[in-house]
Amino acid sequence: MYFTDRGIEELEARRGEEEVTLAWLAEQLRTFVDVHPEHETPVERLATWLARLDDDSDDSEDA
Repeated sequence: MYFTDRGIEELEARRGEEEVTLAWLAEQLRTFVDVHPEHETPVERLATWLARLDDDSDDSEDA
């Protein structure tokens, strides 16, 4: 496990059984960026990646 996976593992362990809407997730991401504006770019990239998961285009261009 990578060091950066710890937060993902904690999220899964603590809240993995919960069901949330994408609207709820979007609001949490907005709140996070409001509190931590220095992380706006990676949060925006994650949100864009999630939004485009079903696109047929080659996602490697964005990497």
